[in-house]
Amino acid sequence: MRIALRSINIAFLLAGLGISVAVAQSSNDALALDGRWDASLVNNGPTVPFRLDISGLGPTLKGTFYDGFKPYDETTSATYQDGKLVLKAEHYLTTITATLKNGELVGDVVLLGPGFHLQYGLQAKHHVESATQPENVPAIAGLWELPLESPSAKGEKAFRLIARQNGADAEVSILRIDGDTGAYSGTYKNGKWVLSHFDGSRPGVIEVSAKKDGTLEVVQHNEALKKAIEGDSPETKTADASGKQYGAAPTETFTGDKLVAYRPEVARAKGFPEPDNFDTHTTVRNANEKFAFSFPDANGKLVSNDDPRFKGKVVLAIVTGTWCPNCHDEARFLVQLDKKYRDKGLAIVALDFEEPEEQDKLTREHAFIEEYGVKYTYLIAGAPSEMWEKVPQAVNLNTWPATIFVGRDGLVKGIHSGFASQASGEFNNQLQQEFTAKIEQLLAENSSKKQITSVSASSPKHGE
Repeated sequence: MRIALRSINIAFLLAGLGISVAVAQSSNDALALDGRWDASLVNNGPTVPFRLDISGLGPTLKGTFYDGFKPYDETTSATYQDGKLVLKAEHYLTTITATLKNGELVGDVVLLGPGFHLQYGLQAKHHVESATQPENVPAIAGLWELPLESPSAKGEKAFRLIARQNGADAEVSILRIDGDTGAYSGTYKNGKWVLSHFDGSRPGVIEVSAKKDGTLEVVQHNEALKKAIEGDSPETKTADASGKQYGAAPTETFTGDKLVAYRPEVARAKGFPEPDNFDTHTTVRNANEKFAFSFPDANGKLVSNDDPRFKGKVVLAIVTGTWCPNCHDEARFLVQLDKKYRDKGLAIVALDFEEPEEQDKLTREHAFIEEYGVKYTYLIAGAPSEMWEKVPQAVNLNTWPATIFVGRDGLVKGIHSGFASQASGEFNNQLQQEFTAKIEQLLAENSSKKQITSVSASSPKHGE
């Protein structure tokens, strides 16, 4: 009997040691994940290098994506169990699944967008600083323009290119009427920059070469995203019946084609057209017509411009979609505006256009609202292809996002196309200043009118 009990105790002891060893091994593996990783999206078009930082353990585990050289977005959930790492950016519907093998991460990355499913392989190694720096690096910092051989799907004849540089390191973003591509970053090597970007969304590569005549040769690679958005056949393309493309990336103009970038003054001297104006690209069909909307919120409750929350307020109506990266960029700024001006008479309402397959559960929209701390009104306006039907008062409305400024009288005071993010540098600063000035002007104008009306009503009439 004693021998049997002793055997059982030893068995339990060995089992306990086994559990302890397994837990210790799991903890060591998790610790091995901590730090900066040089990751790459592979096996689907050109390789897309990107920076991924992993930190924390258990419930604090997270991944951090970069926009250029700045941390920009974090995962919404992260787990590491039984050697399997899962990082999710649910506000983009992006999932990274990988295993740790010999100190390297190997796995897959899946991105879901409006009507497309995009998959890459993943390879990642711990970052090691380079000991050597390239010499004779050209200077490319500043503003450039990219004339287009033919107009873009939105009628643009030129894009802007914004470059920042620190020695051999550079960041470049292409700014369209929709907004920018995000900051592509990299180091000068073999006579050019091969710059890449992946912040949980919009993966791609841009090659930049400085030419002797003072121009830049620019090639953007996003073949995998272009193919996924367009589909394998006309029937699978993400467009409405009239063929108006609402794709989530600037793939319609150039993918693999070489463009030439000029300094703005050189572009003017050569007679090239200027990039579109963000404040005049989209207009209103009748300036004396009140801006009207009526859509359900996420709970199915119908909300219109006549709702008490909008009555007598300055309103920002945002044509948006959580599948649109530039709309994510704008949401961060809108949250700031809402906090600053909500109690001063500003009301923000998002007219959210989600693809049909997302409208039942609204998984991405809920994650989007939680991730950015959105407190302003969010309405489900329909599918992206229905935008022109659902917002008929705007003329040439074809950007994601579009911000409609509405006065207290219900009339449209201006429409700003797209959103230039932090990747656009001075254009982002200028946009923030202009939005703030416009809001304060509309709030002040209406306050002044109320004061004048109040004084007139209280003043003694002639002869009294």
